[in-house]
Amino acid sequence: MTAQNLRPADFDEIGSGYSRVRRADPRLTAAIADALGPARRIVNVGAGAGSYEPGHGEVVAAELSMIMLGQHPGRRRVRSAAESLPFAADAFDASMATLTVHHWSDLRRGLEEMRRVSRRQVVFTWDPDHDRQLWLHTDYLPGMAAFERSRFPALDQVVDILGAHRVEAFDIPHDFTDGFQHAFWRRPEAYLDPRVRAASSMFAVLPPGAVDSALERLRSDLASGTWARRHAELLARHAVDYGFRIVIAGEDLDRR
Repeated sequence: MTAQNLRPADFDEIGSGYSRVRRADPRLTAAIADALGPARRIVNVGAGAGSYEPGHGEVVAAELSMIMLGQHPGRRRVRSAAESLPFAADAFDASMATLTVHHWSDLRRGLEEMRRVSRRQVVFTWDPDHDRQLWLHTDYLPGMAAFERSRFPALDQVVDILGAHRVEAFDIPHDFTDGFQHAFWRRPEAYLDPRVRAASSMFAVLPPGAVDSALERLRSDLASGTWARRHAELLARHAVDYGFRIVIAGEDLDRR
């Protein structure tokens, strides 16, 4: 299976309807707000439709895709790539980036820009070296797992570039409302919904034939009860650590 990595601008093609499936989960919202601390001036880099922006303070959305910016509810929106933010040094108390660094053309430049424009940085990302894999990858789309690992930067690399002082694990709840790929680990039927797949950049770059074949096998396994028997352990769990991490760097704003 082969696929080309998405450029941020590709969300102008796949981003329509994104906000209907990718609804911010209140538990992750709270975790990110805690990481941001008392920051009042915040820039959301690769903001997408605005998920996980805190309810307090002034937030500026920096996003390259016009389709995504059009779905963002905020008034302060700037079309910009992460690698060249149009802001002065230390213009913000904090910067945040949520499931976006794997789409950037230059990880180092993007993270260094976050450090340049803000005193504190918070990045929510996925650790490609995490052991536990999603069953969708292992059982139905094995090429997807390798591709995911190839496009996400190593967690250590993100930590090193930012000079991060803290990394927090975020286990995915079984009823997670943000429909990214791992959200449906206990709701397998969701992957059969084309609206769910359309909100995932991974499905957008996989060969359609491979996806269709995998979905037919999943549909059959759900109907026969094979999936439930194979994954009975998951059905008894409320949350699973799939390697999602909150990386925190920069100043401790609580001490100022």
